[in-house]
Amino acid sequence: MRALAGWVLRGLGWRYHMPPPPSKKYVLVGAPHTSNWDFAVGLLALWALGIRARWLGKKELFRPPLGWLLRLLGGIPVDRSRRNNLVEGVAAIFQREEEIAILITPEGTRGKAPYWRTGFYYMALGAGVPIALGYADFRRKEVGIGGYLWPTGDLRRDFAAIRAFYGDKVGLRPEKQGPVRLREEVEEARA
Repeated sequence: MRALAGWVLRGLGWRYHMPPPPSKKYVLVGAPHTSNWDFAVGLLALWALGIRARWLGKKELFRPPLGWLLRLLGGIPVDRSRRNNLVEGVAAIFQREEEIAILITPEGTRGKAPYWRTGFYYMALGAGVPIALGYADFRRKEVGIGGYLWPTGDLRRDFAAIRAFYGDKVGLRPEKQGPVRLREEVEEARA
């Protein structure tokens, strides 16, 4: 599968790469997220890079007839309509597993979001694992992991580094790509 996925990506004109991870466990950010094509390109990249990632998706995606396939591809259904301690639940998954990468799309939607959700950050912080800065840049046709960030607990400082990394990455639909910022920054700008 790894060789086939790499062949398909290269055949479509994509380059992919990943520096070796500093840990067998990490939270993998998937951004920008502006189209359903992100999933296809991202899945091919995961296979080509040999990453066996699990990913979180809204529970509605996991209904029949394709729910079983999405679970087979690593999907974990999430009920976003209720508060259910998802951050703590994912941190517990990291504690149970010897080797795992969990993919999160912090924009939370394919539409333009005013800020990034920070659950991915707190999942990594709570589990004591690094954040892999995964991306699919449709302008350059590059996909992969650009580096790793160990969360320090200083959200604003760490987010500045995340913002700097994603500043030049462009999704398939740039008009749907929101800024890499915190909810607090949006609220401060309004005040």
